[in-house]
Amino acid sequence: MTYEMIFLDRDGTLNPDPGYIAHRKDFRFYDFTLEALSRLKGNSFCIITNQSGVARGLITERNLDRIHQYIKTTFREHGIDLKAIYVCTDHPDQPSQRRKPGPGMFLEAAKDFQLDLTRCLMIGDAESDILAGQRLHMDTMLVLTGKGKDTLSQLREKPTFTVENLLEGAKLLEI
Repeated sequence: MTYEMIFLDRDGTLNPDPGYIAHRKDFRFYDFTLEALSRLKGNSFCIITNQSGVARGLITERNLDRIHQYIKTTFREHGIDLKAIYVCTDHPDQPSQRRKPGPGMFLEAAKDFQLDLTRCLMIGDAESDILAGQRLHMDTMLVLTGKGKDTLSQLREKPTFTVENLLEGAKLLEI
């Protein structure tokens, strides 16, 4: 299945989420991440991530940029079409519309890439990921990695797809 854009959450979806990842050396993809995204050839991706660790003083902008540069380089080396990484560093106590589940980062991407968001997919492990996608009338995929299992019990409206992990989701979309 091909979407205009597949939006990906970062922590808990692409990589283990041990808490705030403050340094490149502490970031690693799940073993299945690159294979999963490679299976979705023909799709483009944007990462949409809340990173409140910056506002909390736990992560520097410079170190966050290093992590994201590593992600961009790794995706490029694997032929994965990553269009952009959108980051919201707001503290949850003072969120703007950019912070998921707010629509801000998605609307920016829609403008940047001329997207019809109803023809896009949001993949994530947190309630904020799924709610953001649902509010914008996207297909949604909940991965049960990261916070996914807890999220499943919190959602009022079930996601379009629920899968064990990103690889299982990719296999489902290949059909």
